[in-house]
Amino acid sequence: QVDLVESGGGLVQAGGSLRLSCAASGRTFSRNAMGWFRQAPGKEREFVAARDWSGSITVYANSVKGRFSISRDNVQNTVYLQMNSLKPEDTAVYYCAAFMMANPSTYDTTSVGSWGQGTQVTVSS
Repeated sequence: QVDLVESGGGLVQAGGSLRLSCAASGRTFSRNAMGWFRQAPGKEREFVAARDWSGSITVYANSVKGRFSISRDNVQNTVYLQMNSLKPEDTAVYYCAAFMMANPSTYDTTSVGSWGQGTQVTVSS
């Protein structure tokens, strides 16, 4: 079990930027792929981005490609999501996720072993 705590959410105007952080504790997370998901009201939780433990594999949802960037610091046990050029449709609760494997075959909710509590991101038009 990996304990995850997100921070950095908030309210921002369209076109603005936010940086989310996720601090991990408990069982070592350095060998797990880490990622971010989001869930808007009335919608299912969806994949946003993921990065394997070495950083050689980085995956993004098409909707955020070119605007969001995921990074991780295995020494500080922290994963980040830099979000630029934010749009109103990016509004959601963002969840940090620790995958069960170092290199999951699929980056979806069924591959996640631990979730953070979520942080709200609201983008105004």
